[in-house]
Amino acid sequence: MPSISKKEPAKWGDPRERIKLRALDLLVSSSIEGTMVGERNMLEMRREMAVRNMKDDDVIWKFKKDKAWGLCTMVDLKQCNPETIRDPEKIHEFIIKLCDLIEMKRFGDPTIVHFGPNAKVAGYSMTQLIETSLVSGHFANETNSAYLDIFSCKAYAPEKTARFCKEFFGAKSMDFNVVFRY
Repeated sequence: MPSISKKEPAKWGDPRERIKLRALDLLVSSSIEGTMVGERNMLEMRREMAVRNMKDDDVIWKFKKDKAWGLCTMVDLKQCNPETIRDPEKIHEFIIKLCDLIEMKRFGDPTIVHFGPNAKVAGYSMTQLIETSLVSGHFANETNSAYLDIFSCKAYAPEKTARFCKEFFGAKSMDFNVVFRY
């Protein structure tokens, strides 16, 4: 976050400074919920869109407090069990168990397809509509990696969700990020 100075620079100062100030002005003038935000309110209204190392209870509290529209957890799994990520029945089982875990009602059947124009990206991809949004993912055969997105306008526990994904696919490592949508 750039520091905000009350001191006004000389009108005809360095062009680089004018560009920086214009960028800051655009940032400060951002429209939030239909109202213009002035410089003094910028720090007060700041809502983190992405967080790391936040416990599930804190994420859910923030989701409700900030009246976020949606919550997205992006889970990256490395060194997964190759047999599991290459088995469409196991992927289907994962979708059902994940939706049960996070208490999301599935809408229709999942789509699970294997494709990829080259070895780097070849693998299964899946989508599952849920009544509050979508679960999707891609499983990369070449690297035995999985890239999963869980998005919902209903709160759920992202760390618990990510740990379930890691355990189900037998991943040796996991990284996840949480994004609030406003």
